[in-house]
Amino acid sequence: MLKSNQDRKLKHLFDGSDWNVYEPNILNLGVGAPGTDLLAANCDNFRTATDHCLEREKRENQSLIFQYGPTSGTFEVRREISTYFTEMFKSPVNCEDLIITTGATQGLHLVLSTMLDFEGFVFVDEYTYMIALDSIKHFSTLTIVPVKLNDDGVDLRDLEEQVFKRRFQSKKKEFWGLYYTIPSYHNPTGILFSPEVCRGIVQLARKYDFLVVCDDVYNILNYGEKPTHSRLYSYDDRKDADFAGHVISNGSFSKILGPGVRLGWLELPPRLKPILDGSGFANSGGCFNNYTSGIVGSLFELKLAQKQIAVAYEAYKERMLATTQVLRDELPACCKLVIPSGGYFIWVRIPDQLDCREFLKYCLENQKIYFIVGTRFSADGQSGKQFFRLSIAFYPKEKLVDGARRLCNALKDYIAQQ
Repeated sequence: MLKSNQDRKLKHLFDGSDWNVYEPNILNLGVGAPGTDLLAANCDNFRTATDHCLEREKRENQSLIFQYGPTSGTFEVRREISTYFTEMFKSPVNCEDLIITTGATQGLHLVLSTMLDFEGFVFVDEYTYMIALDSIKHFSTLTIVPVKLNDDGVDLRDLEEQVFKRRFQSKKKEFWGLYYTIPSYHNPTGILFSPEVCRGIVQLARKYDFLVVCDDVYNILNYGEKPTHSRLYSYDDRKDADFAGHVISNGSFSKILGPGVRLGWLELPPRLKPILDGSGFANSGGCFNNYTSGIVGSLFELKLAQKQIAVAYEAYKERMLATTQVLRDELPACCKLVIPSGGYFIWVRIPDQLDCREFLKYCLENQKIYFIVGTRFSADGQSGKQFFRLSIAFYPKEKLVDGARRLCNALKDYIAQQ
């Protein structure tokens, strides 16, 4: 048994591993984070926003940014967020519906802790965000139920069948079950859920009274024709006669401003927001990120956030279009490519008789290229060996194009040897 902890003096999340994304001789196509070039403007922008925010605090606000904040976050910050995303989504985001968080992972954890019966069920897409799976598994009494995923989103028939078999009446919490998904530019598959699927999910949630939690972290990263709908949350329409509030939108600035900012928000219907506002989590410390949210509020007020997000958007778009073009042209014909219309990720399928875990070893040895195998995104950790996920977020276009080309050549060689 260890008697002391080792301090490794690491600089970032990817530090200390064999496939550090900052190592120049490694191409890590697995990392879903903005690259160094996209974070470079943050130092100057945040310095300017910090000066702006703190001068106002001294002048007008009794330095209350350093006090326990209101549980939902200050009105001024929530107003800046709601104004920006109302314009981006082309649908209303109401500041009174928002609760500031430290990011989407904390948002999910908070919802699981407060809304869901601990003897209940979490329905997930058969392939889904791996860290969300890790987070859900920490609630060891919850049962995770995978649901089939089609090219246009979750299979509604399978979702209803799985929900119908497990529904019970919770006497302890608001919900007996929860469906977790990423309906806009899905992680890992890149799928954009169709309007029909979005409507169907809301109808099932109302019929069986389960909660839907959407990770809405990629929604504004659209690289093609604008979708007719912006997010699943808007389909839970308050004007409907049977509206009760079954959908939560879980947002974050990690992908568009910087993960280290640790700032996100939950958007909740009226019957659910008081549960979080009144929780011990919120009342113990108030706003989960009062200081940083104030700085980001100034960042939006000064139009610096809008400018930085626009730069990131253009970079991601260029990277996605260039990378998918190489894969479309050079991927072996026996492989299937899902070309996303937005987001961070590309989902590739190789012939079923092959195993991407073995191909990853081959790729690392021969090309020093890393990606994430599909099994990492499955609840059982075994399904999905024929898939792998690539990310376009971290590297500039030239490096991604070269890497995609080398990956395709490695895949051709690997298939030929089997």
